[in-house]
Amino acid sequence: MQILAVTNIKGGVGKTTTAVNLAYLAAASARRTTLWDLDPQGASTHLLRGEPGVQASAKKLVKGKLDLSGLLARTSYAGLDLLPADLSYRDFDIHMSERKHRTGQLLKMSAPLRELCDTLVLDCPPGMSLLSENVLRAADAIIVPVLPSPLSLRMLEQLYEFAAQSGWTDRCILPFFSMVDRRKSLHEETIASTRARFPDMLLTEVPYWSEIERMTVRRAPLPAFAPRSPAAQVYANLWAEIAARLPPP
Repeated sequence: MQILAVTNIKGGVGKTTTAVNLAYLAAASARRTTLWDLDPQGASTHLLRGEPGVQASAKKLVKGKLDLSGLLARTSYAGLDLLPADLSYRDFDIHMSERKHRTGQLLKMSAPLRELCDTLVLDCPPGMSLLSENVLRAADAIIVPVLPSPLSLRMLEQLYEFAAQSGWTDRCILPFFSMVDRRKSLHEETIASTRARFPDMLLTEVPYWSEIERMTVRRAPLPAFAPRSPAAQVYANLWAEIAARLPPP
Protein backbone atom coordinates (compact mmCIF):
# COMPACT_ATOMS: atom_id res chain seq x y z
CA MET A 1 0.00 0.00 0.00
CA GLN A 2 1.30 3.43 -0.93
CA ILE A 3 0.43 6.39 1.29
CA LEU A 4 0.06 9.78 -0.41
CA ALA A 5 -0.32 12.76 1.90
CA VAL A 6 -1.79 16.03 0.63
CA THR A 7 -0.59 18.63 3.07
CA ASN A 8 0.60 22.18 3.65
CA ILE A 9 1.34 24.13 6.80
CA LYS A 10 -0.84 26.91 5.38
CA GLY A 11 -4.60 26.56 5.00
CA GLY A 12 -6.72 27.60 2.03
CA VAL A 13 -4.33 26.34 -0.65
CA GLY A 14 -6.53 23.69 -2.29
CA LYS A 15 -5.60 20.60 -0.28
CA THR A 16 -9.08 19.12 -0.20
CA THR A 17 -9.86 19.58 -3.90
CA THR A 18 -6.47 18.06 -4.66
CA ALA A 19 -6.98 15.09 -2.34
CA VAL A 20 -10.49 14.31 -3.63
CA ASN A 21 -9.57 14.58 -7.31
CA LEU A 22 -6.35 12.58 -6.95
CA ALA A 23 -8.11 9.87 -4.94
CA TYR A 24 -10.78 9.59 -7.63
CA LEU A 25 -8.17 9.40 -10.40
CA ALA A 26 -6.14 6.81 -8.49
CA ALA A 27 -9.26 4.66 -8.16
CA ALA A 28 -10.05 5.19 -11.85
CA SER A 29 -6.59 3.84 -12.72
CA ALA A 30 -7.52 0.47 -11.18
CA ARG A 31 -5.98 1.15 -7.78
CA ARG A 32 -8.05 0.20 -4.76
CA THR A 33 -8.05 3.60 -3.10
CA THR A 34 -9.08 4.97 0.28
CA LEU A 35 -9.24 8.66 1.15
CA TRP A 36 -8.72 9.29 4.87
CA ASP A 37 -10.08 12.69 5.89
CA LEU A 38 -7.82 13.67 8.80
CA ASP A 39 -9.18 17.21 9.04
CA PRO A 40 -11.84 17.42 11.79
CA GLN A 41 -13.64 20.03 9.66
CA GLY A 42 -14.44 17.21 7.24
CA ALA A 43 -14.30 18.99 3.87
CA SER A 44 -13.36 15.85 1.93
CA THR A 45 -16.07 13.91 3.72
CA HIS A 46 -18.58 16.55 2.64
CA LEU A 47 -17.41 16.59 -1.00
CA LEU A 48 -17.70 12.82 -1.25
CA ARG A 49 -21.14 12.91 0.37
CA GLY A 50 -19.95 10.93 3.37
CA GLU A 51 -21.20 11.11 6.91
CA PRO A 52 -18.98 11.96 9.90
CA GLY A 53 -17.55 8.82 11.47
CA VAL A 54 -20.03 8.20 14.28
CA GLN A 55 -17.94 5.30 15.58
CA ALA A 56 -14.58 6.98 15.08
CA SER A 57 -12.51 7.96 18.09
CA ALA A 58 -9.01 9.41 17.91
CA LYS A 59 -8.26 8.06 21.39
CA LYS A 60 -9.35 4.50 20.57
CA LEU A 61 -7.56 4.54 17.21
CA VAL A 62 -4.26 5.61 18.78
CA LYS A 63 -4.58 3.07 21.58
CA GLY A 64 -5.34 0.29 19.12
CA LYS A 65 -8.83 -0.33 20.50
CA LEU A 66 -10.45 0.56 17.17
CA ASP A 67 -9.60 -0.81 13.73
CA LEU A 68 -9.65 1.56 10.74
CA SER A 69 -10.91 -1.18 8.46
CA GLY A 70 -14.19 -1.18 10.40
CA LEU A 71 -14.70 2.53 9.66
CA LEU A 72 -14.43 2.29 5.87
CA ALA A 73 -17.39 3.73 3.97
CA ARG A 74 -18.08 3.15 0.30
CA THR A 75 -18.46 6.12 -2.03
CA SER A 76 -20.44 6.39 -5.25
CA TYR A 77 -17.25 5.77 -7.24
CA ALA A 78 -15.85 2.37 -8.13
CA GLY A 79 -12.70 1.48 -6.23
CA LEU A 80 -12.86 4.51 -3.92
CA ASP A 81 -13.58 4.18 -0.21
CA LEU A 82 -13.70 6.90 2.42
CA LEU A 83 -12.56 7.10 6.03
CA PRO A 84 -14.79 9.98 7.16
CA ALA A 85 -13.55 12.81 9.35
CA ASP A 86 -14.46 12.94 13.01
CA LEU A 87 -14.44 15.86 15.43
CA SER A 88 -12.29 13.83 17.82
CA TYR A 89 -9.43 14.07 15.31
CA ARG A 90 -8.71 17.50 16.73
CA ASP A 91 -7.22 15.64 19.71
CA PHE A 92 -4.87 13.36 17.75
CA ASP A 93 -1.83 15.26 19.03
CA ILE A 94 -2.85 14.80 22.65
CA HIS A 95 -3.32 11.05 22.36
CA MET A 96 -0.23 10.53 20.19
CA SER A 97 1.93 12.43 22.67
CA GLU A 98 1.04 9.86 25.34
CA ARG A 99 2.44 6.95 23.33
CA LYS A 100 5.99 5.64 23.46
CA HIS A 101 6.66 5.90 19.72
CA ARG A 102 4.93 9.19 19.13
CA THR A 103 5.74 9.71 15.46
CA GLY A 104 4.87 6.18 14.35
CA GLN A 105 1.24 6.09 15.41
CA LEU A 106 -0.32 6.99 12.05
CA LEU A 107 1.66 4.27 10.30
CA LYS A 108 0.58 1.81 12.97
CA MET A 109 -3.09 2.81 12.67
CA SER A 110 -3.04 2.40 8.89
CA ALA A 111 -1.64 -1.15 9.05
CA PRO A 112 -5.07 -2.90 8.84
CA LEU A 113 -5.66 -1.21 5.46
CA ARG A 114 -2.64 -2.77 3.76
CA GLU A 115 -4.53 -5.76 2.46
CA LEU A 116 -7.61 -3.73 1.57
CA CYS A 117 -6.26 -0.94 -0.62
CA ASP A 118 -3.39 -0.11 -2.94
CA THR A 119 -3.36 3.64 -2.33
CA LEU A 120 -4.20 5.57 0.83
CA VAL A 121 -4.68 9.31 0.28
CA LEU A 122 -4.47 11.51 3.37
CA ASP A 123 -6.27 14.85 3.38
CA CYS A 124 -4.35 16.59 6.17
CA PRO A 125 -5.30 19.58 8.31
CA PRO A 126 -3.09 22.69 8.07
CA GLY A 127 -0.39 23.50 10.58
CA MET A 128 2.74 21.81 11.91
CA SER A 129 1.99 19.40 14.73
CA LEU A 130 2.67 15.92 16.05
CA LEU A 131 0.09 14.66 13.56
CA SER A 132 2.13 16.35 10.81
CA GLU A 133 5.24 14.49 11.99
CA ASN A 134 3.29 11.24 11.83
CA VAL A 135 2.18 12.08 8.29
CA LEU A 136 5.73 12.86 7.15
CA ARG A 137 6.98 9.61 8.60
CA ALA A 138 4.18 7.46 7.17
CA ALA A 139 3.83 8.91 3.66
CA ASP A 140 5.53 7.48 0.61
CA ALA A 141 4.91 10.80 -1.13
CA ILE A 142 4.02 14.23 0.24
CA ILE A 143 1.97 16.28 -2.20
CA VAL A 144 2.09 20.00 -1.41
CA PRO A 145 -0.22 22.56 -3.05
CA VAL A 146 1.60 25.91 -3.00
CA LEU A 147 0.08 29.33 -3.69
CA PRO A 148 2.31 31.54 -5.88
CA SER A 149 2.95 34.03 -3.10
CA PRO A 150 6.02 34.79 -0.95
CA LEU A 151 4.29 33.70 2.27
CA SER A 152 3.23 30.37 0.80
CA LEU A 153 6.77 29.85 -0.47
CA ARG A 154 8.00 30.38 3.08
CA MET A 155 5.67 27.58 4.22
CA LEU A 156 7.28 25.26 1.64
CA GLU A 157 10.73 26.19 2.92
CA GLN A 158 9.64 25.37 6.46
CA LEU A 159 8.37 21.97 5.36
CA TYR A 160 11.72 21.11 3.76
CA GLU A 161 13.54 22.39 6.84
CA PHE A 162 11.34 20.35 9.17
CA ALA A 163 11.85 17.18 7.15
CA ALA A 164 15.62 17.74 7.17
CA GLN A 165 15.74 18.42 10.92
CA SER A 166 13.75 15.24 11.53
CA GLY A 167 16.21 13.22 9.46
CA TRP A 168 13.64 12.44 6.76
CA THR A 169 15.78 13.62 3.85
CA ASP A 170 14.59 10.69 1.73
CA ARG A 171 10.96 11.87 1.75
CA CYS A 172 9.41 12.19 -1.71
CA ILE A 173 8.11 15.76 -1.54
CA LEU A 174 6.07 16.82 -4.58
CA PRO A 175 5.08 20.51 -4.48
CA PHE A 176 3.01 22.12 -7.21
CA PHE A 177 1.46 25.54 -7.79
CA SER A 178 -2.21 25.85 -6.89
CA MET A 179 -4.80 28.60 -7.49
CA VAL A 180 -2.60 30.23 -10.14
CA ASP A 181 -3.64 33.43 -11.90
CA ARG A 182 -1.10 34.17 -14.61
CA ARG A 183 -2.60 37.63 -15.11
CA LYS A 184 -1.01 38.70 -11.83
CA SER A 185 2.59 39.80 -12.08
CA LEU A 186 3.27 38.60 -8.53
CA HIS A 187 2.21 35.09 -9.50
CA GLU A 188 4.44 35.17 -12.58
CA GLU A 189 7.44 36.42 -10.60
CA THR A 190 6.95 34.01 -7.71
CA ILE A 191 6.54 30.99 -9.98
CA ALA A 192 9.69 31.85 -11.92
CA SER A 193 11.83 32.42 -8.82
CA THR A 194 10.47 29.34 -7.04
CA ARG A 195 11.09 27.05 -10.01
CA ALA A 196 14.65 28.32 -10.16
CA ARG A 197 15.12 27.55 -6.47
CA PHE A 198 13.18 24.27 -6.39
CA PRO A 199 13.67 22.59 -9.78
CA ASP A 200 11.76 19.51 -8.58
CA MET A 201 8.47 21.44 -8.51
CA LEU A 202 5.84 19.59 -10.53
CA LEU A 203 5.22 21.13 -13.94
CA THR A 204 1.42 21.01 -13.68
CA GLU A 205 -0.18 24.18 -12.34
CA VAL A 206 -3.76 24.28 -11.07
CA PRO A 207 -5.41 27.58 -12.13
CA TYR A 208 -7.70 29.71 -10.02
CA TRP A 209 -10.88 28.79 -11.91
CA SER A 210 -14.51 28.99 -10.83
CA GLU A 211 -14.98 25.59 -12.45
CA ILE A 212 -12.81 24.06 -9.73
CA GLU A 213 -14.66 25.91 -6.99
CA ARG A 214 -17.89 24.41 -8.36
CA MET A 215 -16.85 21.11 -6.80
CA THR A 216 -18.21 22.36 -3.49
CA VAL A 217 -21.62 22.85 -5.10
CA ARG A 218 -21.69 19.57 -7.02
CA ARG A 219 -20.09 17.66 -4.14
CA ALA A 220 -18.21 15.42 -6.52
CA PRO A 221 -14.72 15.06 -8.03
CA LEU A 222 -14.20 17.15 -11.16
CA PRO A 223 -13.36 14.17 -13.41
CA ALA A 224 -16.66 12.58 -12.32
CA PHE A 225 -19.07 15.39 -13.24
CA ALA A 226 -17.06 17.20 -15.94
CA PRO A 227 -14.58 14.63 -17.30
CA ARG A 228 -13.84 16.51 -20.54
CA SER A 229 -13.47 19.95 -18.98
CA PRO A 230 -10.14 21.80 -19.01
CA ALA A 231 -10.09 21.69 -15.20
CA ALA A 232 -10.51 17.92 -15.13
CA GLN A 233 -7.65 17.64 -17.62
CA VAL A 234 -5.44 19.70 -15.32
CA TYR A 235 -5.96 17.21 -12.49
CA ALA A 236 -5.46 14.30 -14.88
CA ASN A 237 -2.09 15.81 -15.83
CA LEU A 238 -1.25 16.35 -12.17
CA TRP A 239 -2.07 12.73 -11.30
CA ALA A 240 -0.02 11.42 -14.25
CA GLU A 241 2.97 13.49 -13.16
CA ILE A 242 2.67 12.35 -9.53
CA ALA A 243 2.21 8.70 -10.49
CA ALA A 244 5.37 8.87 -12.61
CA ARG A 245 7.38 10.13 -9.65
CA LEU A 246 6.08 7.76 -6.99
CA PRO A 247 8.61 5.40 -5.49
CA PRO A 248 8.07 1.69 -6.22
CA PRO A 249 5.39 0.09 -3.99
